[in-house]
Amino acid sequence: MKIAIAGTGYVGLVTGVCLAEVGHENVVCVDVDEKKVNLMKSGIAPIYEKDLEGLMKKNYKEGKIDYTTNYKEAYKDADVIMIAVGTPERRDGSANLDYIKKVSKQIANSIKKDTLVVIKSTVPIGTNEKIEKFIKNNLKNNVKVEVASNPEFLAQGTAVRDTLHASRIVIGVESDWAKDILESVYSPFNQPIVVTNRNSAEMIKYASNDFLALKISFMNDIANLCEIVGANIEDVAKGMSLDERIGDKFLKAGIGYGGSCFPKDTKALHWLSTHNGYELKTVKAAIEVNEAQKLRLVKKSAELIDNFENLKVAVLGLTFKPGTDDLREAPSIVNIEYLLERGAKITAYDPVGIENAKKIFKDNISYSTSIDEAIEEADVCFIMTEWKDILNYDISKYKEKMNKPLILDGRNCYKMEDMKSLGIEYYSIGR
Repeated sequence: MKIAIAGTGYVGLVTGVCLAEVGHENVVCVDVDEKKVNLMKSGIAPIYEKDLEGLMKKNYKEGKIDYTTNYKEAYKDADVIMIAVGTPERRDGSANLDYIKKVSKQIANSIKKDTLVVIKSTVPIGTNEKIEKFIKNNLKNNVKVEVASNPEFLAQGTAVRDTLHASRIVIGVESDWAKDILESVYSPFNQPIVVTNRNSAEMIKYASNDFLALKISFMNDIANLCEIVGANIEDVAKGMSLDERIGDKFLKAGIGYGGSCFPKDTKALHWLSTHNGYELKTVKAAIEVNEAQKLRLVKKSAELIDNFENLKVAVLGLTFKPGTDDLREAPSIVNIEYLLERGAKITAYDPVGIENAKKIFKDNISYSTSIDEAIEEADVCFIMTEWKDILNYDISKYKEKMNKPLILDGRNCYKMEDMKSLGIEYYSIGR
């Protein structure tokens, strides 16, 4: 079976490599960027993702996976074509489907045999049906084509593991033909397969992501109240987590979620509901809480600091979470912008996110390759991402190296009593 993947971002590249890893011997990943394709052929991943490059090199060497810009060759005799291109957020919160439509037109013009087109990208409910009609209306050859929904549930930083050991595989199909093909594609994974119709599969993806986002915003809302009433959010979360109906996932308070999924997917589902005459009030609340939460620390700092002009500020952690170099919707961005507008002199540290940060802030801030260097003679330090080296940092160095040991921790990295015993002024979330 020949499987072509359109798009080599987090979803497309990881999917392609993992399909090859489990035994598929004819996988080809398509991208428009020749330079990127050449890098992938040499075993270099265009994204930072644990374990990915090793599998890329192994399966390319074994001839099970290839990379190309020639979509016509990749698509013309493919049995399955998976679309895994971006669906970025529009200004109104809706999903931009331009990339999917472009690939769909290429598929319609290229395929020369019966083909199952599988949409892995996160798309509004009803998109699979529309794309199927679009492809059929633009077919150049007399072939059978059907579109199926197969949403991904991987997380950045653990994408390879999440794909190889998924909790479930969801396929949305409208025929036994499509069902049989996708079950064959995923048979080597030995994981539960949920078979449903296309609209339900699309909704499963949105509902899953938005529920997790809702849990995060709920805990952050509770954390803010904990600060007011004198409760400790970590104790509250522990007490909640022992209830098997709630569980212990996504109960950690902080300065909000970011990344390529939760912000975009909550806004897209909210837009879709209002566009259809129904308001998802819980999703709307999750969005509003998250936006406010991102600025929780800097607003707290404004109560402690009269003037940020020329103040030396250290920012530890730039990516939206550990394990990735992705800064999309990262809380660090709005916080740094807030501080820059008030004249702060910022030195930022992140173990892998510096290059992407430079694309955003250019030379408006300074960049450091170590925590020690970032906090040297700083007047205040903001912690935005809970990288391991930040969690394990010798906290006595904050007092030793900073002008004034004032720390505002958006990820609750340290124990309150440890900081107090060292005489460090320390503020966190919900404690």
